[in-house]
Amino acid sequence: MLSFLPAPLIGLIAALLLGLNSLFWVPILLLVAMLKLVLPFQAVRRRLDPILVRIAEAWIVCNSGWMALTQNATWDVQGIAGLDAGGWYLVNCNHQTWADILVLQHLLTRRIPLLKFFLKRQLLWVPVMGLAWWALDFPFMRRHSEDVLSRHPELRAKDQAATRLACEKFALIPTSVMNFCEGTRFTALKHQRQQSPYRHLLKPKAGGIALAMNVMADKFQAILDVTIVYPDGAPDFWQFLCGRMKRVRVRVQTLPVPTELARADYARDPAVREAFQQWLQRLWQDKDRQITDLLEAR
Repeated sequence: MLSFLPAPLIGLIAALLLGLNSLFWVPILLLVAMLKLVLPFQAVRRRLDPILVRIAEAWIVCNSGWMALTQNATWDVQGIAGLDAGGWYLVNCNHQTWADILVLQHLLTRRIPLLKFFLKRQLLWVPVMGLAWWALDFPFMRRHSEDVLSRHPELRAKDQAATRLACEKFALIPTSVMNFCEGTRFTALKHQRQQSPYRHLLKPKAGGIALAMNVMADKFQAILDVTIVYPDGAPDFWQFLCGRMKRVRVRVQTLPVPTELARADYARDPAVREAFQQWLQRLWQDKDRQITDLLEAR
């Protein structure tokens, strides 16, 4: 443990180890991905995709190594026992900070299949990691405001097509489809602007999770509803690297897939959209209460 060092120095060491880890594994990942690009056949994909997943998991395990070296946080985790590393899951989580992703990967890697995130298209240009996410078939989405979508409804169809294509690829090998239903990280300002009815959460967006369920209804064996709480305040990425995350509480609840909603036509049936949104709102109300309890717990 390096907790005796000044926090900025810990941050520099953590950033260096993260960078070296990425620079080692990502070129290997890209070599395999290029082979898949040159030979775009499903039989080739079925053989190469598991190799890509193993490489990504090795990168995550090495990240957990430098986290153990630089972090001195107290982890309070429940609900991750008995998960199936060979199944398909739809993972849903509240979102406060980039540290959420490292927390989720640290806890769930090799307990369930590799988490595949829906990412903003701008993240494709992140140095090194953008290429890694592309190689792993992470779907890159164009996030448009409701105002833009109302004027250009064809843009919604493009995102739906991209989501459907990604989910069809995910169906080939065991995969965990990761979705932050809030669509963005929680901040007090965003919460105020939205006039969110929840105390600790932004309003959930149903479209992405509904489409993922619809495409993969027969694959998903369960929904993992994850709640992450930082009792001392959510650290930003630099604070996390500096070891300033003192406590994190994580609860994972395994829920059944609502098959009657998953197999219905969310895109075209207003009654289905209303029922799905009500289901998600109930889930969000329970999560909001759980966050309150976790923050108040000693």
